[in-house]
Amino acid sequence: MAAETRKHPFLLRPEEVAEDIGTDLDKGLTSAQVAEAQSKYPPNELDIGSGIAWYTIFIRQLCNAMILVLFFAMALSFGVKDYIEGAVLAAVIILNVSIGFYQEYGAEKKMDALRALSSPSASVLRDGKVIVVSNSEVVPGDIIYLKMGDTVPADLRLFDAMNLNCDEQSLTGEAIPVEKITAAEIHVPGTEKLAESEEEVGIADRINIAYATTIVRKGRGRGIVIATGMQTEVGKIAASTGKKVRRPGRSMNWKKYGKAQPIKGGARRVYDFVGKFLGLTEGTPLQIKLAKLAYFLFFCALLLAVIVFAVNKFNITNEVVIYAISTGIAIIPESLVAVLTISMVVATTVMRKANVVVRDLSALEALGGVTNICSDKTGTLTQGAMIVKKAWLPPSRIYTVRDSMDPSNPTIGTVTQAQADQVATEEKRDYDQERSTQAIKFDVPDGKGAPKPSKPVEGAAEVTPEFRLFLLAAALCNLSTVRYDETEEKWKTTGEPTEIALQVFAHRFELGKKYLEGLGWHQITEFPFDSTIKRMSVIFNAPENNDVGLSSDNSVVFTKGAVERVLDLCSHVGVGESQQVVTEELKTQILDQMTQFASLGQRVLALAYRPWDGVYTSSPASEATLEGEEDPARSGVEKNLILLGLVGIYDPPRRETTPAIHECANAGIRVHMLTGDHPETARAIAKEVGIIPQNMAALPKDVVDSMVYKATDFDKLTDEEIDKLALLPVVIARCAPETKTRMIEALRRRKAFMAMTGDGVNDAPSLSRADVGIAMGSGSDVAKSASKIVLTDDKFNSIVAAIREGRRMFENIQKFVLHLLTSNVGEVILLIAGLGFQDETGFSVFPISPLEILWINMVTSSFPAFGLGREKASREVMRKPPHDKKRGVFTNQILADMLVYGTLMGICTLMTFVIVVYGKYDGNLGVECNRHYSEACTTVFRARAAVFAELTWLILLSAWEFKSIRRSMFRLNPDDTSRFPLFKDLMENRFLFWAVVIGGVSVFPTVYIPKLNTNVFKHGPIDWEWGIVVGMTILFVFGIEAWKWVKRTFNLLDDQPVDKGPWIQGELDAKTKFSKTMSFSSLRSWRSSGRAESKGRSTQGNPNTSQPFRQGITAPVVRDEEKNGSPV
Repeated sequence: MAAETRKHPFLLRPEEVAEDIGTDLDKGLTSAQVAEAQSKYPPNELDIGSGIAWYTIFIRQLCNAMILVLFFAMALSFGVKDYIEGAVLAAVIILNVSIGFYQEYGAEKKMDALRALSSPSASVLRDGKVIVVSNSEVVPGDIIYLKMGDTVPADLRLFDAMNLNCDEQSLTGEAIPVEKITAAEIHVPGTEKLAESEEEVGIADRINIAYATTIVRKGRGRGIVIATGMQTEVGKIAASTGKKVRRPGRSMNWKKYGKAQPIKGGARRVYDFVGKFLGLTEGTPLQIKLAKLAYFLFFCALLLAVIVFAVNKFNITNEVVIYAISTGIAIIPESLVAVLTISMVVATTVMRKANVVVRDLSALEALGGVTNICSDKTGTLTQGAMIVKKAWLPPSRIYTVRDSMDPSNPTIGTVTQAQADQVATEEKRDYDQERSTQAIKFDVPDGKGAPKPSKPVEGAAEVTPEFRLFLLAAALCNLSTVRYDETEEKWKTTGEPTEIALQVFAHRFELGKKYLEGLGWHQITEFPFDSTIKRMSVIFNAPENNDVGLSSDNSVVFTKGAVERVLDLCSHVGVGESQQVVTEELKTQILDQMTQFASLGQRVLALAYRPWDGVYTSSPASEATLEGEEDPARSGVEKNLILLGLVGIYDPPRRETTPAIHECANAGIRVHMLTGDHPETARAIAKEVGIIPQNMAALPKDVVDSMVYKATDFDKLTDEEIDKLALLPVVIARCAPETKTRMIEALRRRKAFMAMTGDGVNDAPSLSRADVGIAMGSGSDVAKSASKIVLTDDKFNSIVAAIREGRRMFENIQKFVLHLLTSNVGEVILLIAGLGFQDETGFSVFPISPLEILWINMVTSSFPAFGLGREKASREVMRKPPHDKKRGVFTNQILADMLVYGTLMGICTLMTFVIVVYGKYDGNLGVECNRHYSEACTTVFRARAAVFAELTWLILLSAWEFKSIRRSMFRLNPDDTSRFPLFKDLMENRFLFWAVVIGGVSVFPTVYIPKLNTNVFKHGPIDWEWGIVVGMTILFVFGIEAWKWVKRTFNLLDDQPVDKGPWIQGELDAKTKFSKTMSFSSLRSWRSSGRAESKGRSTQGNPNTSQPFRQGITAPVVRDEEKNGSPV
């Protein structure tokens, strides 16, 4: 809905728009105003139709292969005047379609809700605080913050724009992003006249408006929401056009495409329609595969019907037709699709609770096959809570932040200073030396032996003119904010973690950005951070009488970024008397200092400045910039800089990262770290979290050489050279977006199945090309839209937990598919063999009736199948290699088990029928016992009842057996030491337990209720036959247990061993703090176990203790900062 203003907002000044709407540019709307607006205006959504229409789901249910078989069976039943069976089949169809429709419709609604969670969000200023809300919650009058990569949530009247460029091609057709302004002076196109009405200027020329659904390509800005939902410009277009876009080749225009086109186009449209409703062309790969299986079984049912007709010499009487109906029903697993749908929805719901939002169900299936994870470092492997730990000012002064544990509070901790040559560098540990006899040390009394090195001389930091200019650059070349909230009595920050760390550091000396702007520092322009050049610059006008000695007649350029990138642009180093011209030798010294900081795991940035000659006049971005080439204006600014110093920022790893990495190693998943940090920083963090081992002496040289790469070196390699590497790099530093794409292709050539994380606009290509693209919840909307999964908490362990949930779902699908198809195989074997049981008239007597089969398939086996879909993950789920993507669910073991168990089931039930009919009653099969009950049919009806009861119990007990495909039902947990843990193990899944128990008890009323037994199910009451039923049930369980024992003893059909590579990633934490497999429920326990481990690090791994070498052990590192109580 559009807000009411005196004129169109593009003709008004921002203050006038704010006044008309009733908002505050500095504080935004109040909570009361937001509530009032939300009740007044509809949600900020485009009415372009919901997901899948209900009638589409309903028709899809009717066109299900299982339902088609039931339709045929119903029609034939009515055709042969078996009205009871026909009515029951009709009721089953209605019930099955209703349940399927309810489940699928609910699943679609849940998926829509999940997708909405990862839909574009907006940064909104409300009650003076910047919060993130869903786009649908934005209301007119809201103040919106925009940054590069954001999708504009609504039509905005901009009042702050810094190099803001929006891609409006989808709205206006303009291919080049439009640079935005804030002024109200909009000229009529082609004239110098100022516009006075909205009719004079089209939407493409209203450049002080940012339109909904357009994308911010560069810069940042703020704006007032002036229109939402269908009242936005794109909403008006959506309302006027409802035309669907056809797929290529579907046109019927013979004049344009030739006379044959109507036939081709019509055939393709019919194929699309049929494939869509039959589920053969739309859905996830697994859904499509199971849909194809269903139709394959449908044709098998037709083939079985032909076999029945052939055995009866095509004398197709009513009895023969009924027998054909039985075999057709027997081969179809009626509840398979419903169970699959519910299992997938349950999995997505569970993952949502653990901060993993699945946008595409295909990703849920793919997670179980992931072999490699390419992860970013900052905020994913690490906490993203950065703290400045070191600062270096030329020529040799180092500032150190001590005793600081809060990344937001500048009042905690102290800052000391010392000369670089006095600062003790962290001693490098030689693990091979530590394990030798020469490393043995003895306690020597004080005063004896060699003198101890003296501690460095450090004093309280002093703000010298050079240091003040350094702090000035850190505060002004910065987009973050740091402020003390008087109401909550704590420090609040907004912005990127790196910039927050710099801003907090400047605040320690009361030189924050807001304070400096209050002194008169005025920003002219900004060249935003670009991941390809890894730097950012701003230009400020200096106030008069500033305390750094800069002229107010000249603008000042401040630049920060990667050390190598900034240093290449510098002509001098230092200020004042210590200033030096940049030489190769000086560059080497600076890079050595950077390496020293980086080796401590710190991210190192360079800060530089340059006095501009005169006042800088901003120029519009050139087309070269918009096409991705170097911006001439930026190149003119970022040159002849003066290096002010280096700053080392530490981002401590998350406590749960290392155990998650080790979990991946046990599961055959290799973790790669792709980061923009310096190689030494990346190497140090990778060692600390266990991605690479501390000691590489025992590894082959070719493996060590290819372990860590700089992106520029990796990009120089040809594809052939990359393929010849002993292993692909597990750490790539200074990584650019293009490097991620090359890594994906390299992994794909090695037949790997990878998950890739990303958060920026430039990550979108790699996210879309990866097998599983994972966007960060804090990332850009472009990245989210290109991904299949969104992590709302940005944590690496959430990725691993999602993989585990994907594997759990895959295992459970295998279990219930085996459960359902095993019963179908058993039923088909029973009925085909039953063709040999012919009565006096020569017609085959079925050993189990069609309605008995329906009852077993629809009622008895469906609920246990649902229960198997809810099974917890097995203890070995993350100790197996990733599943084979080509074979999918139907592995050799599943197929073999299905045939073995199905054959065993068929033999047991067939023997029961034979024993009852021929053992006591001399083979009397009666007359027309397929159609109705008579005294002559007593034998057949009793035999059928025994077979029905037995088959029901066999199918139910098989569900318990399939809780583990290889382990005995009587000891499912190998770690359990109790003597008989059967009931405890079975009760772990209460739904499955009671589904089996209630299903087993339901046999008795169906066997003994008069009329229901003889007229509907076509069986009769039994007594002594229960002994045979129980005996055959025991025999069946014994047969399953025997087959499992054979598989375990001879390692038949076992999973391939996990390939953990030359070393085991994260192995230390497997021994010290991570003994259980990971699950969503264990995420909280990691936190506490991580605390215990972090406390124990200072006592573990004594370097003076001789230990046998174990490949891949991550040695503990104790830094001075840890001893002082500050975070590392």
